[in-house]
Amino acid sequence: MAKIIALANQKGGVGKTTTAINLAASLAVLEYNVLVIDADPQANATSGLGFDLREVETSIYECIVDGEDPHKAILKGEIDHLYLLPSHIDLVGAEIEMLNMPDREKVLKNVINNIKDDFDFVLIDCSPSLGLITVNALTAADSVIIPVQCEYFALEGLGKLLNTIKIIQNRLNPDLEIEGFLLTMYDSRLRLSNQVVEEVKKHFQDMVFETLITRNIKLSEAPSYGKAVVMYDASSKGAMNYLNLARELLQKNNLTQIDNKNKVAN
Repeated sequence: MAKIIALANQKGGVGKTTTAINLAASLAVLEYNVLVIDADPQANATSGLGFDLREVETSIYECIVDGEDPHKAILKGEIDHLYLLPSHIDLVGAEIEMLNMPDREKVLKNVINNIKDDFDFVLIDCSPSLGLITVNALTAADSVIIPVQCEYFALEGLGKLLNTIKIIQNRLNPDLEIEGFLLTMYDSRLRLSNQVVEEVKKHFQDMVFETLITRNIKLSEAPSYGKAVVMYDASSKGAMNYLNLARELLQKNNLTQIDNKNKVAN
């Protein structure tokens, strides 16, 4: 049965989709069966994994709104063990269409329940909002990874997200945990980056992943080629960062035991 992890932060541009694609690809390279659910109407995870949005016949939208079998919508990725449940621009209207549904906060959970036995991990790429689709993702998830960029205003809005998580824990999903805060866009040369790392670690302590995702040109280029960075340039710093994150995630979940000498050098 899969571990279901949502990637959420209502701030845009913090690395949610980049993390969903590259963490999933890294877990797949390590031979875990991984499904990425693109729950963002912008569908960047779908295009970032090399799929043409114009050729997507069945998406998460049809599964949520029309009750379509998700097995029919799942696409096989370029990497063995990597799969995608794609998004579509129609998802923009899904929240309105879901308003009158019974248990509207649990629609996505019901979709995932039909497929979760087929995978080791399900990663849900949430949109940059705290709307009904994101609430669905958090209700369906076992845990949430919160990407935080190492830039000014990094902590802005986190309180609202954490409050939303607390409400969902109290009312909809008491088992939801915070998997960890992931620091992204780190540049060791910048004092500000280092200050943000210190600040986030001071606030959240051992809830912060040890792995830092550094600024890396290959990481930025890879989506334009429809590839995860591990397939675009496996020797790049970005690829190494996400492989280390995958290993750290596995270790946190007692799925593997690694020590520092087995980590990929940054």
